Amino acid sequence: MKKGRIAVSGNIHDVIQTENGVQLLDGRTYKEQEVTWLPPVTPQTTFALGLNYADHASELSFEPPKEPLVFLKGPNTFIGHNAESIRPEEATHMHYECELAVVIGKQGKNIKQADAYDYVEGYTVANDYAIRDYLENYYRPNLRVKNRDTCTPIGPWLTSVEDVSEPMNLALRTKVNGVTTQEGTTKDMVFSIPFLIEYLSGFMTLQPGDIILTGTPKGVTKVEAGDVVETEIEGLGSLKNTIIPKLKEEDNASLNR
Repeated sequence: MKKGRIAVSGNIHDVIQTENGVQLLDGRTYKEQEVTWLPPVTPQTTFALGLNYADHASELSFEPPKEPLVFLKGPNTFIGHNAESIRPEEATHMHYECELAVVIGKQGKNIKQADAYDYVEGYTVANDYAIRDYLENYYRPNLRVKNRDTCTPIGPWLTSVEDVSEPMNLALRTKVNGVTTQEGTTKDMVFSIPFLIEYLSGFMTLQPGDIILTGTPKGVTKVEAGDVVETEIEGLGSLKNTIIPKLKEEDNASLNR
């Protein structure tokens, strides 16, 4: 089952995917373009993986890490399908990152790899934009790079774990303005989903709603304001996002009058 969250007519609704479009729990249906999409889950703790695809590490001139390179993301970063991401005014190199997002479904500590999928609620698509201007090294890589407001679109759907038979063998693809610029597969992850769940739960308790962003394959390119970016993962759907420029201070002032 694919579940989502939308806003329509001033109210927030849980929805499911049907052949006719987006269906509310009361049976009403809407077309995708008629609603405002929200993240399909309310993020709790979000873990993001750096350099978790060897080919991506290579294109950035890094060696793959010997253990997971994990950092945290704030809830301010998340937006839904068809939403707009603000390109920081000072950025000279902003790029997309198509990522498989793993959503934890129940509390767990010291989880073994063999049991890891029992703790997963489902999967969704994420586009974890990076502001590469601020990437320094393994030890100071990602606070200003990865925690910008509106710069992590996620969705549209949360696909239940039962409906994804091989999460470690899914095709990923990114299109910019309709042109395919990135292709990869989750089988090329350095650290697998079960490994990451065992690793993280070994020193902290995982909670329902926690999200693991599992990294991106090679093929990241610079994007500009006005670009329309679509990140797709096999069986999970396509997440569309538009990049807009940051308003100047005088523009903000006029809007607030």
